[in-house]
Amino acid sequence: MTYININAFISSGAEQKVYLQNKHKVIKLNDTIYYEFWEDYLNSLLLHNYFFPDTAYQLIGFYEQKDILYAVVEQKFVESNSTTKLEYVGEFLISNGFINTRNNDYFNPEAGIILEDLHDENVLTFDSNLFFIDTVFYLTAAFYKL
Repeated sequence: MTYININAFISSGAEQKVYLQNKHKVIKLNDTIYYEFWEDYLNSLLLHNYFFPDTAYQLIGFYEQKDILYAVVEQKFVESNSTTKLEYVGEFLISNGFINTRNNDYFNPEAGIILEDLHDENVLTFDSNLFFIDTVFYLTAAFYKL
């Protein structure tokens, strides 16, 4: 069982709360607000781990607080030593079959996968390398026809 130290809170976004577990890992609580079903969230985790294994999530359980169910995931702690240039994120994704649909959202028509919310707090840069730490994937009907 993993203990969540609420005093180690470091950040939150629309969908999750982040806690520093130690100098190498973070714990994230996600209430799946971006997804209609838990299955969609779990598919997103699997896709993240496939595309970005260096920042893979490990689902370690569930946590309920004030009638809200959270998935509890563990992820490598990533330091950033420079500001992420979103044009580099776009170049990387385009070179890997994605097309930009709007702002920081992408679509891979060959795979039938949507990848969203890739702003500069969800993709970090360390020594000129991009680290995708908070992705939102969706499967389209085309994915299931492959």
